[in-house]
Amino acid sequence: PMIRIVDYGLGNINAFLTLYKRLGIAAAAASTTAALDDATHLILPGVGAFDHAIELLEGSGLRPKLEEMVHERKIPVLGICVGMQILANSSEEGELPGLGWVPGRVRSFRTTEASHHLPMPHMGWNDIQPIAGSPLFTPFPADPRFYFLHSFFFECDDAAHVSATADYGVQFACAVSANNIHGLQCHPEKSHGYGMALLKNFANA
Repeated sequence: PMIRIVDYGLGNINAFLTLYKRLGIAAAAASTTAALDDATHLILPGVGAFDHAIELLEGSGLRPKLEEMVHERKIPVLGICVGMQILANSSEEGELPGLGWVPGRVRSFRTTEASHHLPMPHMGWNDIQPIAGSPLFTPFPADPRFYFLHSFFFECDDAAHVSATADYGVQFACAVSANNIHGLQCHPEKSHGYGMALLKNFANA
């Protein structure tokens, strides 16, 4: 595989390059459409605010090429953190439409009855419950725990797209999968062996 990490100005790209180097899997950043040509897999990182991420992605000029690769050539893509959230149709955090690659919307923990009283953001280690058969979690170490840092969560239109859940007052989708399109709310690059197992599985997806 050749993992291309989409460099549109957001996310800790070097952390992913370091982990894939440790795994012995080829990976490199891509900030131009030409650099995406050899990709067998794409990672869409992201930190910060929803609208800012969409604006940067649009401004990068990479979106049309990514759409063609993901939708027509069915290249596997993994959105991480805000990179997962922008896969949705919309977000309570912003005004701009998302990519709409995985039908759903992004909601604030503050607007849910069960979690609005909890500290924000949801930060630190939390257990996750993978859904059986998800390619991101097959195979996977027992009792997986991941590092989280977020105040918004992905709400899928179709429950079949949820590939793992976690609890923060409310049970939420911490991973989604719709065919070749995957998203992960937690940070694999900060989650030690569990994160490496997930990144390795994605490279084989």
